[in-house]
Amino acid sequence: MDLIDNSYGLFIWQLFILFLIVLWIYCLIDVLRNRFSQNDKVIWLLTVILVPFIGSILYLILGRNKRLKLN
Repeated sequence: MDLIDNSYGLFIWQLFILFLIVLWIYCLIDVLRNRFSQNDKVIWLLTVILVPFIGSILYLILGRNKRLKLN
């Protein structure tokens, strides 16, 4: 019974880690595909790469609003 409980917890952690990796890759691709003013692109790229979880969350909350609109 104890083995089943431990494997369920491990499965939850694996899903969480997979979600973080997918979120990180999505944010990296989104930063690279869009245009930003001045050095904002480099700053967001470094933030997402060097601080993956917090940087990705910050980018989704703050950075997506800083993108330049394409005509």
